[in-house]
Amino acid sequence: MKLQETADHITNWLKSYSVRTGMKGFVVGISGGIDSALTSTLCARTGLEVLTLEMPIHQHPDQASRGKEHQAWLASNFSNSKHHQVDLTPVYDHFVAAMKLGAAEHELSLANSRARLRMSTLYYHAQSNGLLVAGTGNKVEDFGVGFYTKYGDGGVDLSPIADLMKTEVFDLARHLGVVDSILDAKPTDGLWGDNRTDEDQLGATYPELEWAMAQQEAGKSPSDFIGREAEVMAIYLSFNTANKHKMLPIPVCEIPERLK
Repeated sequence: MKLQETADHITNWLKSYSVRTGMKGFVVGISGGIDSALTSTLCARTGLEVLTLEMPIHQHPDQASRGKEHQAWLASNFSNSKHHQVDLTPVYDHFVAAMKLGAAEHELSLANSRARLRMSTLYYHAQSNGLLVAGTGNKVEDFGVGFYTKYGDGGVDLSPIADLMKTEVFDLARHLGVVDSILDAKPTDGLWGDNRTDEDQLGATYPELEWAMAQQEAGKSPSDFIGREAEVMAIYLSFNTANKHKMLPIPVCEIPERLK
């Protein structure tokens, strides 16, 4: 991948879209991970207004620390960027109490609720400031395994890095000078309050999943492979099938003309 040309292409695309829609810039949720770090950096390179929000909900200290470090790096390099923290922990705790749910019994539902609270916060600030919500999903997550929350981090106005594989995200972020603590950290969605990684949840690394995505596009199946390759293909296809409802348009019940 031609890194500088790619960075310039995405930056110009972001700026053109924002100007065309009459918006002033972008708001980006900062998680302490590589995807949000790259997205916010590309947005800042446009010269338009950029607001980054760190939105902790019982966040693991390592993730919070990396998020703050990235915000400080952006502030020192881009005068058009502003940075805030919105502590959503009390809001989340009230939500859990209102649902009368035990965290252990409904762990995944509550994790996804964190993402949806953050989405609502991003849109509040976007509408209040005339900004667009910039998505942070990459290609293998958004179109391969569907590793995001429907109407959570999947609720965005535009997706600047959704045609980049995760490995390409790392390459481009490194090229643009994103801080080492984020480049060196294992990817995590930050929805659990602990430090579990994406690999812990998916059962495969991103390079493995990218390989499987390419094999699927070539029409391959687990039976075409043995050992770890067959296992990775099975993992990938399981997520790809289960999460189609996120990756495909919402089904619309079309009324036949004879009924109108």
